[in-house]
This record gives sequence, structure tokens and C-alpha cells, in this order.
Amino acid sequence: MDAPGPLTPGGPGGDGPSGSSRETPRRLSREQLFVLISAASMNLGSMMAYSILGPFFPKEAEKKGASNTMIGMIFGCYALFDLLASLVFGKYLVHIGAKFMFIAGMFVSGGVTILFGLLDQVPDGPVFIAMCFLVRIMDALSFGAAITASSSILVKAFPNNIATVLGGLEVFSGLGLVLGPPLGGFLYQSFGYEVPFIFLGCIVLLMVPLNIYILPSYEADPGEHSFWKLVTLPKVGLIAFVIISLSSCFGFLDPILSLFVLEKFHLPAGYVGLVFLGLALSYAISSPLFGLLSDKMPHLRKWCLVFGNLITAGCYMLLGPVPFLHIESQLWLLVLILVINGFSAGMSIIPTFPEILSCAYENGFEEGLSTLGLVSGLIGGMWSVGAFAGPMLGGFLYEKIGFEWAAAIQGLWPLISGLVMGLFYLLEHSRRRRRSKSQNIVGTEEERTALLPDEI
Repeated sequence: MDAPGPLTPGGPGGDGPSGSSRETPRRLSREQLFVLISAASMNLGSMMAYSILGPFFPKEAEKKGASNTMIGMIFGCYALFDLLASLVFGKYLVHIGAKFMFIAGMFVSGGVTILFGLLDQVPDGPVFIAMCFLVRIMDALSFGAAITASSSILVKAFPNNIATVLGGLEVFSGLGLVLGPPLGGFLYQSFGYEVPFIFLGCIVLLMVPLNIYILPSYEADPGEHSFWKLVTLPKVGLIAFVIISLSSCFGFLDPILSLFVLEKFHLPAGYVGLVFLGLALSYAISSPLFGLLSDKMPHLRKWCLVFGNLITAGCYMLLGPVPFLHIESQLWLLVLILVINGFSAGMSIIPTFPEILSCAYENGFEEGLSTLGLVSGLIGGMWSVGAFAGPMLGGFLYEKIGFEWAAAIQGLWPLISGLVMGLFYLLEHSRRRRRSKSQNIVGTEEERTALLPDEI
């Protein structure tokens, strides 16, 4: 992989190791290649297993006696426990070991995916709902462990190309999101409820021995800093709000988009999965492009983050579309908006990791696996907060006011976060200009004072 020049994780200015930032190898080492393969396999398998529920599970759950609100809670509980897992595993990553956490997370995730395929044998009503919650919680804990370890290992292996590598690997996340819904929908149509989960669970389990063999181990000492110190940094806190608003938008679509498409356009379950394709495919394509841009021109990261949020807000206003626009809802328009939303998501999500890491280093956090674990856990945790709120709010609003208004209300979150983030960056830029100007004035006065005795 070509290095983007002498860039550190925070961009120009020396946030990374001082020596290595100028001697980045132009080719991947064997260790870096293995890290990429491991992370790619985890992203692909986990996102396929996660996204397979969208096209058919809401209808199956309705048959089993679950309301739309309860379905939203089943989707949302995954994010709640992913939040807890990300924060805990991020804090104790060094103590547990990144490789062990990664492998164990994948193994448990594959097993519980298979268990999810057996839930149609469970009695209807409360027993089915309780088992859905239990299996989703186990899956959330395992995924939180795996993704926290994966992000930390990646940044440790590629300290000078964070956004490029993370953006490139989002191709596999997007591919998992692309393949999961249509594959799950067609397997469900052809073979019934159990086969999609058993098939994907076995794929994830087969990746475990591969990663045991190829994934390198990284040792590190525990750090002194905490999540609280990190998240209370003003810039980090605002970026955390951005992550929450964006993830809530993704989570909003999970339980109700398939119900809306089935009701509005009367598509069969297999074709409902193809509707999700527009969002996932455009996100997969745009992520590496914005990752490369973020590393090549780090000064543009902030504006990608801001405008990505504002475009996402516009997409959710048009997703229904919102009734006061008086635009007729059509399938081609829905797919087009999802495609645009995928690009805006890549624009705003990819810069968050390097922006937070840069801010952490500027505020005294030590370089190493400990800080990387904190940042990875924080991002995973904040993503989970939104992924919990999105389905919960979406399921409730869909029942009360319909999809069109529910999507418009959801779009207010990225609108607010984008405007607030933009205002913060403008104020930050203004403060830096004033500080630079005052330093120049002080420097000039000192030079004049030093010259006065000679002039006399």
C-alpha cells in the first residue's frame, strides 16, 4: 500500500512516532498483510450475519407475536450490549490480549448466529421474544469484542495510514451488508428460516482457525488514561455525538425499511434485500475514497464530516419523502436516496477515528495499544448508542405516525450534529488565527526590545 507521505495518525504535526512517520514502507509487510486478511474476514462475516435479519426477520417475528415496537427493541438491544462490550473490552484490551479477544469474539458470534436460526422452533409469544433477546445480547458482546480488537490491531499495524486502511476495509463491511440481505432473503425463500443463519454462522466459524494461524500478537503496557478523560474533551464529545446520530440513522432502517417496502411496493422478501443494496454498495465504494482523501489531505477531514452529516439529513427528509414536500413515494427514488446516503455516510464516518485519535494525542494520551483500545472502544460504544436508539425510535414512530414522518424526524439528528460540528470547527479556526496573530505580535515586540540597546 502506498503511504500518503509523512503523515501521522493525526495528520501533519507529529502525533505519531517521530521516526517512523518519515520512513513508511511503500509495500505491505507480511505481518500487515495478515492483519488486513484477518480484519477483512471479520468485517465480511460479521456484517453478513448482522444484516441478514433485515429482509425477513420482522415478518417472522410478527408471526410469532412480536409487535413492531418489540421488534425494534430486539434490534436495538444488540446495540445496547455492544455499547457495554465496546467500553469494557476497550478499557481492558491490553489485559485480555488483542488477538485472544478477536478470536474469541468471532467464535462466539458464529455460534450464536447458528442459534438464531433455531428460534423458529421456540414457542410463540414471550418465550420466543425472550430467546431473541438472549441470542442478540450474546452476539452483541462477541461482536463488540471482535471489532474493538480489530480496530486497535489495525491502527497499531498501520500507524501512518489509519483512514486509508479503515476506509479500505469498509469495502468488506459494505460487501457484507450488500451480500447479507439478498442472500438471506433468497435462502429464506428457498429453504426456510433456519438455513440463512446456519449457513452464515458456519462461514464465520470457518474463519476462526484461519485467524488463529495468521493474526499476529501485540503486547503493550496498560495506560493511565480513561474513557471519561477522553470523552470529556470538547472535540471528542462532539464527534461522539456525530457518531451517535449517524449510527441511529443506520439502525433506524433495520427494523422498518423492509416493512415499509413490503407494504408500499408489495415486493417479495427476496427482492426486499436488493433495496438495501443501494445503501451498502455506495458506502462500500465511497469509504476507501474518503479514507485516502482523509490521509492525503487531513485538513479536509473536518469538512467531510460536517457536510456528510448535512447530506444525510437531506436524504432522510426525502426517504419517505416527508409529506409537506408533496413528492410521490416511488421505488426508484427510494433506492436513489439510499445510494446518496451511502456516499454521505462514507464521507462523515471515515474521518471520525483519525480525528479522535489526533485530539487524544494532542491532549497528552500516550501512543500505543492502550490509547488505541480506548479510541476503538469509544467509537464502538458511541456507534452502539445510536444503533440502540435508532431501531427503538424508528419502531415506535413507524407505528404512531408512519414511515414518512418517522424518517424525517430521524433526519433531524444528523442535521443538528452537522451544524454543531461545523460551528465548532469555525470557532476553532478563529481561535487558532487569533492565537497565531498574537504570537506574531509578541515575537515582533521581543525582536524590537532586543534591538533597542544597539540602536541607543
